[in-house]
Amino acid sequence: MARERDVRVRRVYEQPSPDDGQRLLVDRLWPRGLSKDAAHVDEWIKAVAPSDELRRWYGHDPERFAAFRSRYADELRDPERAAALAHLDAAAKRGTITLLTATKDVARSQAAVLADLLRADAAGAAEEDRPGDPACWLKRVCPACGSLADADPPTTCPHCHDAIPVP
Repeated sequence: MARERDVRVRRVYEQPSPDDGQRLLVDRLWPRGLSKDAAHVDEWIKAVAPSDELRRWYGHDPERFAAFRSRYADELRDPERAAALAHLDAAAKRGTITLLTATKDVARSQAAVLADLLRADAAGAAEEDRPGDPACWLKRVCPACGSLADADPPTTCPHCHDAIPVP
């Protein structure tokens, strides 16, 4: 059985903690007013960030978060983003990672979506029976509300109870 992953989400502007593990910036744009030295970022993974179009559409509107989650999960199937997600997955397997974002509401950010996906991957499959590429568990994302289903393949969303279509 796969061990639970320690994937954390924090604002890049917060003081680093010794418990952060590897600090990974997952924004497309460098945070305003923050020098690279002050950021204490181990790696900047721009490729995993949502597209500019999706980011602008979302605008951090809490009412759009469920739809953002679903649209972002679709974007993560893109080969470049899937490779970046696989890189995050590998880092999470090695130890604690902290996903950093400049967003004020980290609970409704792409970093939070990524953390949920990375944790769900660890909880959902053992190493020897994990199918396909790292993005294969995105089929568990409910298109209506963006929640992650526990079952594989899922049939209904555990949150909103809508049907989850089988790809």
